[in-house]
Amino acid sequence: MRLRHAGGDTVHLGYCTNVHPAEDLAGILRQLDTHAVPVREALGADLLGLGLWLAAPVAAELAADPAARRRLRAALAARGLEVVTLNGFPYAAFQAPVVKGDVYHPDWTTPERLAYTLDLARVLADLLPDDAARGSVSTLPLAWRRPWDAAHADAARHRLDQLAAGLAAVERATGRSVRVGFEPEPGCVVESTGQAVAALSGVDTERLGVCLDLAHLACAWEEPADALGRLRTAGLPVVKVQVSAAIEAPAGATPALRRWVEPRFLHQTRAAGCAGAADPADPAHAADDLDAALEARLPGPWRVHYHVPLHAPPEPPLGSTLPVLRAALAALYAGPEAGCDHLDVETYTWGVLPAARRPRTDAELAAGIAAELAFARAELVALGLAPAGRAVPATAEVRR
Repeated sequence: MRLRHAGGDTVHLGYCTNVHPAEDLAGILRQLDTHAVPVREALGADLLGLGLWLAAPVAAELAADPAARRRLRAALAARGLEVVTLNGFPYAAFQAPVVKGDVYHPDWTTPERLAYTLDLARVLADLLPDDAARGSVSTLPLAWRRPWDAAHADAARHRLDQLAAGLAAVERATGRSVRVGFEPEPGCVVESTGQAVAALSGVDTERLGVCLDLAHLACAWEEPADALGRLRTAGLPVVKVQVSAAIEAPAGATPALRRWVEPRFLHQTRAAGCAGAADPADPAHAADDLDAALEARLPGPWRVHYHVPLHAPPEPPLGSTLPVLRAALAALYAGPEAGCDHLDVETYTWGVLPAARRPRTDAELAAGIAAELAFARAELVALGLAPAGRAVPATAEVRR
């Protein structure tokens, strides 16, 4: 969906397809019909944005095959779908029975991560609607925090320099600009916006910046206006925003969290004491998973890295970090210019929600995603953004 900011910018709102398990082109095309088209129809929208997740093998296949990119672009257009952003954080197998820390590998010290991300940029350059200003790819915040030393940091900086050069080459070849946003996440080398400023100092900010996940921002106990001001002062652009909400548990409510423990994803947990701490992952106020936090009996209140549906927060005494989401959107869009033009609703945890909340069918999942997008659209309209019309029809042209 497209919205128009009062300053004239087009803001793209879609949902991230890493909630779906497909990892080949045939499966991706099936998920368009099974989920994306029903979501668009439920919203009454003539155009729906997708933040496509392409696993590394299919990204490499598409990057090497202009005809395959042409077929995917045509399939999207025929279904009233558009892509301006890709999720390049998970490398593969993101909906496997157990993901946990595997999602951080390969990291930004490796050639594999660089090759994957540049494959995504090449694919996206040919999927972008003709009238889109630019594309974006989100990626992990360098690496998990252990092991990490000066040698790892130097290797990662070398890869980032290669990434910027590769993105410039993509633009020269295609005429399309693609930026990459590093997504601060609890437990990683870059957990907070302050760490992002330090880690990304001196990068090519024309092509590299930050992907701001609002659940992660909340788990770091950052104030949105301060965080955005910090990035702005440092000259780091917000390339993309993941519109997401985490679980919030007041002091004394932790027993209610036991039914949210599950084996697939990490649910890093942070107590309020992590705010402003020199080490936000200090065990005094942090744990790398929810079960570990419960065992350690961290002092409350807690915020838990568990993306919950925007329109359906947990039942009391638990809640969600929607106030942080609203404050962040206000800081991004209440001013004379749009603070970011790519928004992705990213609730990838539908399949691991407590049983009573979990969709039982494809239709129920599509309905839930549509409800989240309707919620996000309403929040943006309340800030003064206006729904925009359909895009200029995409051509089938793919650049070689």
